[in-house]
Amino acid sequence: MNFSIPALDDSLISSLQSKIDNKTKPLGSLGLLEKIALQVGRIQNTLSPKFSKPHMLIFAGDHGAAKAGISAYPQDVSWQMIENYLKGGAGANVFSRQNGLTMIVVDAGIAHDFGPRDGLIDAKISPTGTRNYLVEPAMTRMQCEAALAKGAEIARSIADQGCNVMGVGEKGIGNTGSASLITHALTGAPLIDCVGRGTGLNDAGLAHKRELMAQAVKRANLPADADVMTVLTEFGGFEIVMMTGALLAAAERGMTLLVDGFIATSSLLAASRIAPAIRDYCIFCHRSAEAGHIVQLRELSGEHLLDIGMRLGEGTGAMVAYPVICSALAFMNEMASFESAGVSKNIR
Repeated sequence: MNFSIPALDDSLISSLQSKIDNKTKPLGSLGLLEKIALQVGRIQNTLSPKFSKPHMLIFAGDHGAAKAGISAYPQDVSWQMIENYLKGGAGANVFSRQNGLTMIVVDAGIAHDFGPRDGLIDAKISPTGTRNYLVEPAMTRMQCEAALAKGAEIARSIADQGCNVMGVGEKGIGNTGSASLITHALTGAPLIDCVGRGTGLNDAGLAHKRELMAQAVKRANLPADADVMTVLTEFGGFEIVMMTGALLAAAERGMTLLVDGFIATSSLLAASRIAPAIRDYCIFCHRSAEAGHIVQLRELSGEHLLDIGMRLGEGTGAMVAYPVICSALAFMNEMASFESAGVSKNIR
């Protein structure tokens, strides 16, 4: 898949920084908010950046490896949680309502028939989810390309509706295992650093999960320089690949990207191998408590905004951070300058 993500224009950097520095505050006193204001101004190529029709897309997919005991929860929880989303009862629903984000659920490959439902996009790549990557590739190359294309199509459709800020979240029992394998393969970090407790495994469960992940790595036997599509085909989930396509297309259309935790960042990591310029469109909303997220943030040079111990997924970290990010645009657009307020500037 070819994505043309432009490098951010440097021409407004000086003017943006001057506007930030001349607000009625000490230089740098708003910390990361100042960096975010500068970044979003560059993404939108304006001195007065604004968000329009914010969306959170929740991609869901089942994993064949889940039945091997890599999660503390049974696979049926995937479709049960989709029902919870559609009824408005999940954490993602609560935070999206609270913070004014339009939430859309995308069925990328859940082993359940939901039928036509409001708020749900049927984008199934397979009606049974992925295959078991412990014994064979998770998907075919054709399925991988189809998932990437579908994610891109969905992101472009919300861009056409006027959305200029988007986050992605996920649901799929077993998908921390998939994200761990992708992170290991794309970064070269030791596998043990990439595998965490996921849905809350105890010590014995974590040790078993690590054994299974090592089995998957040995089975695939990928070279160190394996291309990203091969890695996604071997270890990906349909929801992870679809998120990758959505992120790429959203950046291509000039959106600001709200990056959630470990699983969503595995999709961004893959996207950055396809189009490295995507990194500049990303706000890293929080640091997940999942072990491998620090590996991803280090690889992507991501400076996270919040660190409050979250590891729920579902885009919730990005949703909780969103009003803080909006504060960056609010001060940029509404805070008085020294000149307009008649306040004397620091002379030292």
